[in-house]
Amino acid sequence: MNHHLGQKAQQKLKQLAECSASSVGVTRLPFTPEHHQANALLKGWMEDAGLTVHLDDAGTLVGRYDAGHDAPTLLMGSHQDSVKQGGSYDGIMGVVLPIIALETLHLQGRKLPFSVEVLAFADEEGVRFPTALVGARALAGTLDEQVLNRKDKDGITLKQALSDFGVNPDNIGKLKRDAKKTLGFIETHIEQGPVLEHENTPLGVVTAISGIERHQLTFKGQAAHAGTVPMHLRKDALTAAAEMIQEAEKLAIKMPDLLATVGQLDVTPNVVNAIPGSVSMSIELRSPVDEVREKAGEMLQAFARETALLRGLEYSIKRTYSQNAVECDHPLKLAINRAIVSTNSRVLQLPSGATHDASAMADLTRVAMLFVRCRKGISHNPNEYASDEDMELAIEALISLLTNMQS
Repeated sequence: MNHHLGQKAQQKLKQLAECSASSVGVTRLPFTPEHHQANALLKGWMEDAGLTVHLDDAGTLVGRYDAGHDAPTLLMGSHQDSVKQGGSYDGIMGVVLPIIALETLHLQGRKLPFSVEVLAFADEEGVRFPTALVGARALAGTLDEQVLNRKDKDGITLKQALSDFGVNPDNIGKLKRDAKKTLGFIETHIEQGPVLEHENTPLGVVTAISGIERHQLTFKGQAAHAGTVPMHLRKDALTAAAEMIQEAEKLAIKMPDLLATVGQLDVTPNVVNAIPGSVSMSIELRSPVDEVREKAGEMLQAFARETALLRGLEYSIKRTYSQNAVECDHPLKLAINRAIVSTNSRVLQLPSGATHDASAMADLTRVAMLFVRCRKGISHNPNEYASDEDMELAIEALISLLTNMQS
């Protein structure tokens, strides 16, 4: 295989990476000069692929291949924005690869029986404003328009940012798509994890996008002098928290399809010679199976109660966030499977532990995802990397998918 298409993808992603507010990694927040620069590049490439381009009123750049005759539309794409000092592939690769696939078909003069739109969503990461997935939710008709009043750190509302970007946020309610005329949404994305690399497999089919829940737990004991209170008379909140961390880990190892993370701890008084009097901590659970995640949450809440009781501590625990898993569509998964096989690659099925635009698009239409291997599973980091060869295979798979899909 010559890697012409993979090299083309790499060059385009390199150009897009220069649309950054930071010199280290990529910092491209929505509705900024960097976003405008990136859109100008994408618009040119979409037009080269024979697509008609417009910016919708949620700030999504849309490139459309129109099959005419009232044909249904397949939606593809991902997000253009990055985290601060992120990488060059997360999100944006899923915009570039479908453009190259459609450009290849365009240059070959091949026609499709359905329309296709490539979507470059403005904001999936939620870094600039305390909301995310606005573009996808607008298309699905699930956007709470109250979020338009949310402000960035400079006090600019999302509504103002959209207006300044040249679109009309008052029309967002009119963006809802007709599900009957939509074939589905397919998102191409780097895996952001190490599974494909570990299995020495370039491409994967996503089975489901994991649901997430978060709990906030506080243990309150008694802060006291570390040298004067015997062990049996202590009320140490941190040892209770340590038990909790171990229990979460044990549960996730024991239960299939579960990930558990304690990522944040506040210890008071947090000094070397005092018994910790109180600890506040987060527990995050992710699973592609909602019943598994919810059962684990209940088990950990019960364990927190027992631990507090046994140690004579006060405690409080509450679930602060919950998002259901999104099942990927079976026929679309099979279509991606067949497309990967057509490139002579092995197929691996795996869940996505991260949330994507596809999770919001699932409220409109059936969704599926194609994962591309990334080096060492590193993402949200300047060292994020997908190879020319793997991107070439992904483009070939997308071409196969587009040419073999039924309308």
